[in-house]
Amino acid sequence: MKWHRVWAIVIRHLYNFRHSWDRIADAFYWPTMDIFLWGLTSRYMIEQGGSLPTLAVILLSGLVYWQIVWRSQYEITTNLLEEMWSRNLVNLFATPIKLIEWVIAVVGLGLIKMAVTLGFASGLAWLLYAVNIYATGVWFVPFLASLLMTGWWVGFVVSGIIVRFGTRVQTLAWAGVYILAPFSGIFYPIAILPEWAQNLSKVLPTSYVFEGMRKVLMREAWPIRDLITSFGLNLVYLVLATWLFVSLFNKRKERGLAQLE
Repeated sequence: MKWHRVWAIVIRHLYNFRHSWDRIADAFYWPTMDIFLWGLTSRYMIEQGGSLPTLAVILLSGLVYWQIVWRSQYEITTNLLEEMWSRNLVNLFATPIKLIEWVIAVVGLGLIKMAVTLGFASGLAWLLYAVNIYATGVWFVPFLASLLMTGWWVGFVVSGIIVRFGTRVQTLAWAGVYILAPFSGIFYPIAILPEWAQNLSKVLPTSYVFEGMRKVLMREAWPIRDLITSFGLNLVYLVLATWLFVSLFNKRKERGLAQLE
């Protein structure tokens, strides 16, 4: 593996980011709108007699935390689509670039953009509503790591499906991860879900992170068990998702990458 090739892929997509209004909107516009809407919603609920003093912090923290999952999977899937849309996939892998180098590059790119979006969103939440997204303190770091892992394995699964079926399923790059959202308890406790949905939530790493986040913000308990479960599930899913993506990519490579363009 050559790190200069990894860096070249990162630079290529960063240049594209600067000149793409779509990517800029994804990084700044939509988080801004979400923070406006959920911030005003939480303020209204509190004024109408909401009994939970940390309501705004819980809602906006859930929103920003979900952006971590979405952004980390988005960079993997859309950067693959970018190569397909520009008919560059064959050219890219006709060079000495290896698949592992491309994977590391898009994961690193996702970390860079996630840091930018996270900093922007947390600053906006503080500026508009005096809400500190980092109120979880040192727990923010393991929460962040677990959510990143979730985004990665979702990104690899969706990318594998795109490699298998082509651009006719490209909408999964934006919508696929939202299948997990209702069962993750982003804005509400898992306990309010129907029993079948609660059982489904038990196999999702995100549900343990968001439950743990609320425990910390409401000073109920340390979420050590939640984090251990979340990391364990993420590790299993990440290994399986990586294997699936590599297998489907290699099969597609044997059949011809040009069929995807």
